[in-house]
Amino acid sequence: MKNFTRFPFLLYTYLATEMLAPFFASFVIMNCVFFLVKLIPFLNFVLELEITFVDFVRIFSYLFPNMFLYSIPMSAMIGVTIAFSRLSNDTEILALKASGISVYQMLPPVILVTLSLALVTAYFSVKLIPVSDQAIQQFTFQLLKEKIDKGIKEQQFTEALGDIVVYVDNVDKKTNEWSNVWVSDMRGQDNPTITMAESGVMNTELETMVITITLEKGSLHRPDILNSQIVSFDKYVIHIPLKTPGGGTRRFNRGTLTMPQLLEMAKDVGKDTPKGKKLITEFHKRLVLPFGCLILALIGLPLGLQAGPGKKAIGIPLGLGVFISYYVAFTIAKMISTSPSSIPIVVAMWTPNFLFLLMTITLIWRTANERPLIPESISALLDKCWAFIKSFFANIIPSKKHILVPQLETSNFKLMKNRLFKKKPTILANAKSRVFHLPECEFYECKNCSIEFKNIEIALASNFTPCKFCKSLIDNDLYNKDEFA
Repeated sequence: MKNFTRFPFLLYTYLATEMLAPFFASFVIMNCVFFLVKLIPFLNFVLELEITFVDFVRIFSYLFPNMFLYSIPMSAMIGVTIAFSRLSNDTEILALKASGISVYQMLPPVILVTLSLALVTAYFSVKLIPVSDQAIQQFTFQLLKEKIDKGIKEQQFTEALGDIVVYVDNVDKKTNEWSNVWVSDMRGQDNPTITMAESGVMNTELETMVITITLEKGSLHRPDILNSQIVSFDKYVIHIPLKTPGGGTRRFNRGTLTMPQLLEMAKDVGKDTPKGKKLITEFHKRLVLPFGCLILALIGLPLGLQAGPGKKAIGIPLGLGVFISYYVAFTIAKMISTSPSSIPIVVAMWTPNFLFLLMTITLIWRTANERPLIPESISALLDKCWAFIKSFFANIIPSKKHILVPQLETSNFKLMKNRLFKKKPTILANAKSRVFHLPECEFYECKNCSIEFKNIEIALASNFTPCKFCKSLIDNDLYNKDEFA
């Protein structure tokens, strides 16, 4: 009981509330954005089928598990980053540290919240996404079938089958058999193949999402400039695979298989075959992404603690960079897994998580020990690389002299005024920042420029430094030395 009273329940609930509030806000915004992105490919499908609002809501509800697989990790990272950025800016983190609460003692609520979100993501990835993919394909198939059944009318051309146009003279309402059938097939050819038959019937196969038209006692005409063909037949079958809004033509693909089915099918086709590698990669993908959600959310803690009074909140842009980098690494790992390489699929798929987990642990350790996120040695190396890049492109980037000309032209009226009244210009310096400005500088007559120097040598001897613009003038010999003689 004594240990339970020491449990900082109030602190943990406060930190959890601070994280969950921005998480839900960003979660709603992210899903609205993903909804609009998904809506565009569905518009033609919805308008073509003329479905009701209820069916529209139902078909879109099947898409949300796929969207949550990516929106939850991003929202979790943003929620943790925003929470600790606000606490740092309001000096609440400083107050907690002054009370003897370290960063490590703040970790339990962060781990609890992020682990819960990762488990929710895993549930969507492993359970709901295969079910929703099957449901959306079955539902869209039913909608397409209903449209086609309603579209087949007597003595009318039916274009509900895409590149296949059907004309039926009579339809038996009891058996749904056709008589005097005319079919135009434009699939994969410039000139349509015309098929005429005395009778026909249409069947649908839900397992393969294929509509089959069986024609009896007729002829097939293939017009061609060089060689036309006329073929008579007793029975002719046309298979029409239906496409869902996502572009799929079969009911059972990798997305619709459960975890045991993925392993079983990979074992049947061979784990080293291209199809087997894709199935094993899909299996690990459903486990890798939820664990990545946990890592990305935890990394928001050190990024958020970089904020503070008077500091720029760099946690959000850094977090977005980390998020993009993670999914770029994940995509590369996925490509390596499905390629004919000697790297095991398990190693390739889990390497990004392992590397980002090491980075997360390192950043948390450095933040807890009041150290910068980037070590000084690496920061110095990056500065050298940046200096090398600048020198390499020095001939491509316009010269400083050309950049400085417009500003010199706008400030020449000051020198003309001095010459007109026969007044020698002086160097003005800021007493607070100890920075001096030449007459050509736009900050020459700033509010705090109250100190005057006769020339540059005196200003430098007084421990004053030129501003960046004036330093460029001095380095490039663009200022008028005679004015100060």
